[in-house]
Amino acid sequence: MANGFVEVKFKPISGREDQAGGIVWRWKNGDNYYVARANALENNVSLYYTEHGRRNTIKYVDALVTANAWHTLRVEFDGDRIAVLLDGKRYIETTDTHITGNGSVGVWTKADSITAFDNFNYASTR
Repeated sequence: MANGFVEVKFKPISGREDQAGGIVWRWKNGDNYYVARANALENNVSLYYTEHGRRNTIKYVDALVTANAWHTLRVEFDGDRIAVLLDGKRYIETTDTHITGNGSVGVWTKADSITAFDNFNYASTR
C-alpha cells in the first residue's frame, strides 16, 4: 500500500529499556520502511524512516503515553505527507520522501518492550 492509513490499539505492559508500540508502513524489507511509535517510558511519539538498514529520526514530540493502558496509534500517509495521531490527537504532521511506493503494513516493538496489540486496521486511499 502506497497511500492510506494504518491504526492499532496498543497497551505498553512492561520493559526496562522500552515500553513502546508502533506501526510500520511502506515496508519493503527489514532495511527499508517507515515506523511511528509511542513510548511510555519516554512519554513521546516519534517518527522514523529506516533506509539501507539505518534508522533515521524525522521527529520526536512529547506526549503522555500511560503504561498499562490502552492507546490508539494511527498513521495517515499520502504521497510525501505523513500524520501521526495518538488517542485521536494529531502529534506529528510533516512531509518526507525517503520511502515511496507500495509496501506492507504491520505492528512494531523494540528492545525489551512487552506490548499488547488489538484492533489492527488499515485501508488504501488510492
